[in-house]
Amino acid sequence: MSPELISILVLVVVFVIATTRSVNMGALAFAAAFGVGGLVADLDADGIFAGFPGDLFVVLVGVTYLFAIARANGTTDWLVHAAVRLVRGRVALIPWVMFALTGALTAIGAVSPAAVAIVAPIALSFAARYGISPLLMGAMVVHGAQAGGFSPISIYGTIVNGIVEREKLPGNELVLFLASLAANLVIAGVVFVVCGGLKLWARGAVDEPGDDGTDGTDGTDGHVNAPGGVSAPGTTRLTAARTATLTSLLALVIAVLVLDLDAGLTAITLAVVLSTLWPEDSRKAVGQIAWPTVLLICGVLTYIGVLDEMGTITWAGEGVGGIGVPLLAAVLLCYIGALVSAFASSVGIMGALIPLAVPFLERGEIGAVGMVAALAVSATVVDVSPFSTNGALVLAAAPDVDRERFFRQLMVYGGIVVAVVPAAAWLVMVVPGWG
Repeated sequence: MSPELISILVLVVVFVIATTRSVNMGALAFAAAFGVGGLVADLDADGIFAGFPGDLFVVLVGVTYLFAIARANGTTDWLVHAAVRLVRGRVALIPWVMFALTGALTAIGAVSPAAVAIVAPIALSFAARYGISPLLMGAMVVHGAQAGGFSPISIYGTIVNGIVEREKLPGNELVLFLASLAANLVIAGVVFVVCGGLKLWARGAVDEPGDDGTDGTDGTDGHVNAPGGVSAPGTTRLTAARTATLTSLLALVIAVLVLDLDAGLTAITLAVVLSTLWPEDSRKAVGQIAWPTVLLICGVLTYIGVLDEMGTITWAGEGVGGIGVPLLAAVLLCYIGALVSAFASSVGIMGALIPLAVPFLERGEIGAVGMVAALAVSATVVDVSPFSTNGALVLAAAPDVDRERFFRQLMVYGGIVVAVVPAAAWLVMVVPGWG
């Protein structure tokens, strides 16, 4: 049995044990990386740790730390209240506002995980308060980020168009952008309906406390009587701590989108400043960092890094690329892009798969523009998977949820997307022969 096949079978075993024995999948993946990397791939510790996602570790810790402080001092409650007022109480519009916001951020040049890191904690805090499915809200944020992700001035769009130019393939920047926008918009619409969006419309507008010009309290204990009987500390009041936290969140946006600073390091720095100024609000924040999620994601991605070091991903792609039937090879490449991207870098897998498609694209039997668009869509819509950066951020940002249940929901949803979208993208974009 080849080392590459062994590494894939071990990954399957990790999934089975984690599912049936309720062991943290990240811990299992670290053990698998140690065993497969050392015994099968002959990697030393440095080779195994080469796949450890240090940047994602810092992003997950930093963002969840900062927003734990924001939840503790009532800033997220204030933001939720402001969002309700913005849409005049129509809660059903909020998921679409979040979709549009993350789409706009990525379309103008924000890296997708950075946009999700900024929007997801606010969106999911809103979902928790108003009884909206966290899966619905998380999916809307991630698909929004991918909807704008291939504009001609975006990070993803620039990279993919550069790869197409380097490989001397026919390209169309507008088709690439519109294909991703349309695909994610359709998926978001389906998720909205399936996950209870129509029931949100049926609610109509909610009467958010404070709309009558009061300070948002019930006049007795300074607490807001939120819809559904939920009480929250005076959400319409801007205290010094909340003002400073809002300033910090704005600083995070500017640092990431304008100054191109690292989102994780910036978030940790801002969280430390807030903790120093208001220690009573942030005393428990470190304990609210999503440590189980951090372990899970970092462990799985470390094992995927071992697979990459072993050449397993390239081995699978080259095997598909050698198939003599272009349309069959095309759909298999879309599936490989979706499956691998659910665990690894979307841009990285596109950078590997587009060149593998060059030989049969040069024959002219398949349109290059449609094939590139199908690969781009297949490799990015799966970012809602809890093992991808965006999915991990959504999982870590959700407050007051059964995290194991939410993880399973994201994993099942990610599996459905992997199973359905590549075939749909192939059917719509490749079979007609675009370009």
